Amino acid sequence: MKNQTPFQRTLGLIVIGIGLIALGVAAMTLLTLRQAQAERADSASVVPAAADYPAPELSLNDLDGTPRSLAAYRGQVILVNLWATWCPPCVEELPTLNDFYRDYAANGFLLIGVNDGEELPVVKDYVTRTGLTFPIWADPTYLTESVFGTMNLPSSYVIDRQGQVRLQWIGAISRAMLEEYVVPIIKE
Repeated sequence: MKNQTPFQRTLGLIVIGIGLIALGVAAMTLLTLRQAQAERADSASVVPAAADYPAPELSLNDLDGTPRSLAAYRGQVILVNLWATWCPPCVEELPTLNDFYRDYAANGFLLIGVNDGEELPVVKDYVTRTGLTFPIWADPTYLTESVFGTMNLPSSYVIDRQGQVRLQWIGAISRAMLEEYVVPIIKE
């Protein structure tokens, strides 16, 4: 720098300044894009998509090894929720689902939590520690993902009393969304 002319020093400072400005603009653009993506993901995960197709045939074992089938619960409104203990949005929504189940079970509402691929001792321990009261079915082979056509967790499907899937969610469900979208189906 000692041998540089005043013009070269000024030019060097201008180049550094432009570089810092460009870096700042790039950082702001990236932050804005990430925020927009997060907002889209949040809004997409809380509002269900309307559906109208027959509930798939699904038979799995509960945590005690007893065979269970969706068809056995025809006549009730069923919310099938795919979840796993390693999935943060799943773990976050489970207490909300549990409270909703307790509040509406007497009205012909059934919540079936389908654990997606985890070992039975892990699932049983989690259910015991968290005090979940709704039925949990084990799905070690990902059959539920296949019959509902999803690979996302959490995913939820509401089946009406006639056996039609009426709603489907990808992502965590809030109590407000349950009240707005599921309660009317329960009241039909």
